[in-house]
Amino acid sequence: MLPARGTRESSGRRLRMWSVHTAWHTIGDGEFFCPGCGGDRNYRRRTGRRRLAVLGVPVLPRGLAGPVVECAACHDRFGTEVLDHPTTARFSAMLRDAVHTVALAVLAAGGTSSPTAVRTAVHAVRAAGYDDCTDDSLTGLVEALAADTGRYFGDADGPCGAALAIELHEALEPLAPHLAAAGRESVLLQGARIALADGAYIQAEREVLTTVGNALLLRPDDTARLMEAARAPF
Repeated sequence: MLPARGTRESSGRRLRMWSVHTAWHTIGDGEFFCPGCGGDRNYRRRTGRRRLAVLGVPVLPRGLAGPVVECAACHDRFGTEVLDHPTTARFSAMLRDAVHTVALAVLAAGGTSSPTAVRTAVHAVRAAGYDDCTDDSLTGLVEALAADTGRYFGDADGPCGAALAIELHEALEPLAPHLAAAGRESVLLQGARIALADGAYIQAEREVLTTVGNALLLRPDDTARLMEAARAPF
């Protein structure tokens, strides 16, 4: 049998005569969610140069490699798109801010005169991670938003004006791709239950929840279904 290309037989063993060697260079670092480890890890962002090596000695350039993201723990390498996935800590903060923004928007649309609605909103916000949220702090924020009429109310687009819609989209759209369908539905349901805590939906609340569904990449019929499902006890 002939020896494989790039090898020769010597004393019963095969010796590789040539190979491609990559010299890596670190150009940055940080923290990311490592798909290999399944958790937050440090990473190195690296680029490399490939060279043809003969008997282990680099001799000819073979082009560039990378950039890649290398996990400092497992040393696996990934494409740079892996950095688009938020770390666990960042994801928790995004979810917390999303629930907080939805609660504020629903209360701003329906008002804060109902203690039951306010308590429902506070419970949702605390469960999302704002442990120090209180009735007074939440209603104070809603009142501040209501006072800023040029920002939230009286827009040409109705009760859920353009500025409020922008706030919701900014909080929800970056989160939506990283949430499973059940997670996106859960955020909408929390908003719907706040709206229903003091009785049936009013038009302003429906508009806010429709905007929430759009920002969460839910189909209109799914948003309508969830708003109806929120009426059931939980």
